[in-house]
Amino acid sequence: MEQTTYLKINPADSVIVCLEAKKKGAIVEVDGRQIVLNQDTPAGHKVLIKDAPKGTDIIKYGYPIGHAKEDLKAGDWVNENNLKTNLSGTLEYTYQPVDETLDIEKENRTFKGYVRKNGDVGVRNEIWIVPTVGCVNGIAERLVEELKKETHEDGIDAIHAWHHNYGCSQLSGDHENTRKVLRDICLHPNAGAVLVLSLGCENNQPDDFMAMLGDYDKERIKLLVTQKVDDEMEAGMAILRDLYNLARQDKRQEVPVSKLRVGLKCGGSDGFSGITANPLVGEFSDWLVAQGGTSVLTEVPEMFGAETILMNRCETEELFNQTVSMINNFKNYFLSHGEPVGENPSPGNKAGGISTLEDKALGCTQKCGKAPVSGVMEYGDRLEHNGLNLLSAPGNDLVAATALASCGCHLVLFTTGRGTPFGTFVPTMKIATNPDLARRKKNWIDFSAGQLIEGRTMQELVPEFIDKVLAVASGEKAQNEANGYREISIFKNGVTL
Repeated sequence: MEQTTYLKINPADSVIVCLEAKKKGAIVEVDGRQIVLNQDTPAGHKVLIKDAPKGTDIIKYGYPIGHAKEDLKAGDWVNENNLKTNLSGTLEYTYQPVDETLDIEKENRTFKGYVRKNGDVGVRNEIWIVPTVGCVNGIAERLVEELKKETHEDGIDAIHAWHHNYGCSQLSGDHENTRKVLRDICLHPNAGAVLVLSLGCENNQPDDFMAMLGDYDKERIKLLVTQKVDDEMEAGMAILRDLYNLARQDKRQEVPVSKLRVGLKCGGSDGFSGITANPLVGEFSDWLVAQGGTSVLTEVPEMFGAETILMNRCETEELFNQTVSMINNFKNYFLSHGEPVGENPSPGNKAGGISTLEDKALGCTQKCGKAPVSGVMEYGDRLEHNGLNLLSAPGNDLVAATALASCGCHLVLFTTGRGTPFGTFVPTMKIATNPDLARRKKNWIDFSAGQLIEGRTMQELVPEFIDKVLAVASGEKAQNEANGYREISIFKNGVTL
């Protein structure tokens, strides 16, 4: 009976995770030994199962998650107050490849998507207005409202303007990041048609920006420079009416699941994230890769402490070297701003049972399962390889989710233990780590992985989760879409003029 109230994740672990809150004096039997809890311990938090003198590594998931800041005794509640990260600066790494061949049956599943002129596939058919500069955000919003009034979105999944603050007064890397992400949005297959809305005098010059799009569908992507017309609303609506009449003719058709591209993200994590939702998403990621599809893991700072696991799954030494550069470049980014590399868990993370960045990372990286790494991308890059890809972006929820969508992901699987309502410019499915969150925030949560601590097995849950993801890919609205919670956020590093 007692076995169901805690979990020892790995045989090598020196802590257990409480699956429910426990009182001081409670007794648990672990590996044939009775452990008496020395403090009240919340659900999702860690209890030490053997003495740990000051400086001793604390083991969870089979790896160190930091070291004891003081002498600790078996039964102690392990948290951010008595556990310190082992992370510091950049490191040198050695490629030690492991064979992670997936033994998963190919099922020949399909979903209903929109096949675009270039052969790409979208899971939504939306009309988007993409401002080249923040100065025209208000015009973009007015145009969206007018088009909605005229059409009632009949035959179109949605109409949106993607507001941002940039496109001018930025330098070098920041300016290019903005241009790349806006380019990626314009070319995303979830858009049936796009109006690129420009002011005209911004640094992100409209003609140069349109050249960045390459060989794009000129029937479906149009430019309006507002300084060049007398009435921008009249000119904009004329273009949008034509785009609408084209896009509304598109119909869903069955396409192989190998065309699906899914982003992997977590936020508002808790002590259950690495036990329920992240492993469930990892099972889905492996399944999708085995079907010939694509998944993308980002949040580079939340790889710190688990990065060698990913590095050694790289298919080639070149990919290994790219991953090393991605990790160390992000550490140098932190250090260049005078910030330590190990201070990532938020107050909500800590309250939920995550004490160090390694603790977070070892749970976070489970979202990508066990598949080999077949691609590594810089921020703003677009997907080129099927299979599991790594993408350089920070951990910030809005920035990372936008980066996943802009690289070409059709939707984002977002695990959360604390809960969050937001979504980016593609469907952003929320997977709850615990049953309480799923019950309380039904208007936020799309699927409950908390069923895994209520008696359901992973074997039972994975097929249900696959069906849910494919249903959303086929048109079922994610909760963020139903609520109208959708936005973008672009990574910024340097000065603003």
